[in-house]
Amino acid sequence: MRLTHFGHATVLVETDAGGRVLFDPGTYASGFESLTGLDAIVITHAHPDHVDAARLPALRAANPEAVLVSNAAGAAAAGDPGPRDLVIGDAGTVEVAGIRLRPTGEQHAPIHPALPELANTGIIVDERVWHPGDAFDAAPEPVDVLLLPVGGPWMKVSDAIDFARAVGPRIIVPIHQAGLAEVHQQLHYGLLKNLVPDSDLVVLEAGVSREV
Repeated sequence: MRLTHFGHATVLVETDAGGRVLFDPGTYASGFESLTGLDAIVITHAHPDHVDAARLPALRAANPEAVLVSNAAGAAAAGDPGPRDLVIGDAGTVEVAGIRLRPTGEQHAPIHPALPELANTGIIVDERVWHPGDAFDAAPEPVDVLLLPVGGPWMKVSDAIDFARAVGPRIIVPIHQAGLAEVHQQLHYGLLKNLVPDSDLVVLEAGVSREV
């Protein structure tokens, strides 16, 4: 398959069969606005860095056949629903344009006990690539490619390392790093290379597609 990282948590997954799934077009990402031919737009949760309510309407207008897939909170944050939108929970696989989208997990990892809980729904595409959103609460499952959050107020890098070791993917693609200084990004990548040696770490250049 082919992956394109548009920054932070926004990733375009293009399957071998030609399916196109865009994950989490949020406020920290750029370059996704001109995409066309999308089959699905997946929003893992309702935080603005995962769903940019200002830019999403134009993206959806340019992709009228794309199905928005999210939990109820994410769908509400996306604005006016489309006729084919799918609201999913933590049970049941959905199929969009021949692409299998299987939900995982339930809750956003806690940032602070004083903040309310927020639903978070990770997605596994065709049993091959996993975007967990902002949580490591789902039971680890073997996948080919893991889109792995590496920085955020809800996690430590040790959380990412432990999750990656438990999943054991062929390839780890770091995401959710916009809040880290460059020096800390490189530090986290080095830790992943050293402590998850059985997986290949592939750092994607922003906006550049790559076969994996």
